[in-house]
Amino acid sequence: MKTLTVFTPAYNRAHTIGRTYESLCRQTCKDFEWLIIDDGSTDNTRELVQGWIDEKPEFPIRYIYQANQGMHGAHNTAYDNITTELNTCIDSDDWMPDDAVEKIIMFWREHGSGKYAGIIGLDVKESGELIGTPLPNDLYAMNLSEFYQDGGAGDKKLVLRTDIVKLYPPYPRFDKERYFSLGYLYLLIDQDYKCLCLNEPLVVVDYQPDGSSHSMYRQYWNNPRGFMYLRQEHIRIYKSFRLRFRSSIHYISHCLRAKAYRHLLSTSRPLMALCALPFGVCLFFFTRYKVNHNIKMSIK
Repeated sequence: MKTLTVFTPAYNRAHTIGRTYESLCRQTCKDFEWLIIDDGSTDNTRELVQGWIDEKPEFPIRYIYQANQGMHGAHNTAYDNITTELNTCIDSDDWMPDDAVEKIIMFWREHGSGKYAGIIGLDVKESGELIGTPLPNDLYAMNLSEFYQDGGAGDKKLVLRTDIVKLYPPYPRFDKERYFSLGYLYLLIDQDYKCLCLNEPLVVVDYQPDGSSHSMYRQYWNNPRGFMYLRQEHIRIYKSFRLRFRSSIHYISHCLRAKAYRHLLSTSRPLMALCALPFGVCLFFFTRYKVNHNIKMSIK
């Protein structure tokens, strides 16, 4: 059995996923398999992947098609089907440096143990520029919550133990909503485990204009119940007053969007939610303005 599963959720990314495949073919270590979760693509993703399977590369490829459930639904399916010790997600518009798998495997074999949930590595742009801030020194054990609450910034790449991931519930799904923050699972794991820091680039990121990173206001607007659930968890878990209060503001805004008025104060800190109410109302109207403005700009 391979040590690592690289899994890739894909939705109409036939025009970019070839770079992901080519980078996996170039890996200096082939101790991995590639799991593709096709989340309802209507382009030629299936045929493209079948062609790669027929090429019989030095690593196994598994392909699973499902009706569109959103990125979090694709992650749920991936976690249900991964059997290797480690796993990491490489998006269908991103790719791995040639020695990324080798670095992951060697680092984990030398330093990994049952007390760590996995590895935190770096995301970089195609130019090699680091996204956000670097991690503490290698072997420093921490979690993403600590990193961001201590002033860290930018996306980071997680390599997780599969047995740890399976200890936690799947991402929740809400009717007619197609987005839920992937950070929810990582936040739950953070409460129980730390990860080892590996200050090496593990993924090259190419943010797409239609990707979720470029459409957060629209995501807020179209998925209010999922965000309500997420903010309730933030308010419950976060230790920082500033982060709890900010989450309360967002929670109020999402409640208004969902027309869930009777839930406005239904958090673990109702007094804080009451104090956040006027700010949440302002955020609701600001989000509505941003969504409508972006729609008008796209029509032009």
